[in-house]
Amino acid sequence: MTDRTHVKLLIVGSGPAGYTAAIYAARAMLDPMLIQGMQPGGQLTITTEVENWPGDTEVQGPDLMVRMEEHARAMGANIVVDMVTGLDLGQRPFVATCDSGRIVTADAVILATGAQARWLGLPSEEKFKGFGVSACATCDGFFYRNREVLVIGGGNTAVEEALFLTRFASKVTLVHRRDSLRAEKILQKRLFDHPKVEVIWNHALTEVQGADSPMGVTGAVLTSTLDGSTRAIPAEGVFIAIGHAPASELVRDQLDLHNGGYVKVEPGSTRTSIPGVFAAGDLTDHVYRQAVTSAGMGCMAALDAERWLAEQDAAGTPDPEHAWAPAGAEAW
Repeated sequence: MTDRTHVKLLIVGSGPAGYTAAIYAARAMLDPMLIQGMQPGGQLTITTEVENWPGDTEVQGPDLMVRMEEHARAMGANIVVDMVTGLDLGQRPFVATCDSGRIVTADAVILATGAQARWLGLPSEEKFKGFGVSACATCDGFFYRNREVLVIGGGNTAVEEALFLTRFASKVTLVHRRDSLRAEKILQKRLFDHPKVEVIWNHALTEVQGADSPMGVTGAVLTSTLDGSTRAIPAEGVFIAIGHAPASELVRDQLDLHNGGYVKVEPGSTRTSIPGVFAAGDLTDHVYRQAVTSAGMGCMAALDAERWLAEQDAAGTPDPEHAWAPAGAEAW
């Protein structure tokens, strides 16, 4: 029999926003259920040193997320290892369908699904994904010990990836389509000061070169953004680090989105275009995109949800637990 559960508050996603929302919601006695998703802990689980988390001069990203999860569990949050594959926000209660077959109905939902790595969309990039092309240096950097690698991008993500790769690679070449980086100044200084790093300005990656047997990257073609000239350079690894896109697929046709897919929330709140649905973290934030701001938004979302649910109770909203059942299903 399909596992069906009703909760007052469902939290989808388990990064800093999701876990913080779970902590606050549990303290508010909302008995929240948090479904972790494909990558429990979010992007910080593939980050090494975190130096801008208040209270920790330096902390490993995975360790920080383990602490957050433990905190949420200690407060009483029900944390579920599963992935939401469908979310129906067009009926009350809201209905989430999970990869395991579990069905969860909820009076309110907090979306904290974060963001995913962006890709360039090149056919050769797609061909060599997993065979020399990666979007995660901390996942794959070890395999490039004493090898030459490229990092594509110019923001914090690119510089952090390049610096991490210097631990393994013999040479790291950062390729940026402009003549200056967007990364934080302290990161730029570390990059420019590192003896293993070379920066190629005003160029874009236009082709990944490689062999088919065995499958692997051997180099890349770069095209000048100034005059269109091309050059080929050797490399055994290519790391795409051009930022992230919001993971809004679940709600793309249901909630108002903006700025390329970020969930739109009311200014100064986490309320979305559907009452009872709240969003927090990188899913909504196209400006700051920091762990600490995501956590702050998770707090806001839990408080917003608590107040909204209290208003519904005060208005005498019927108990939704018995007001809905899947078509063809027995009452439950």
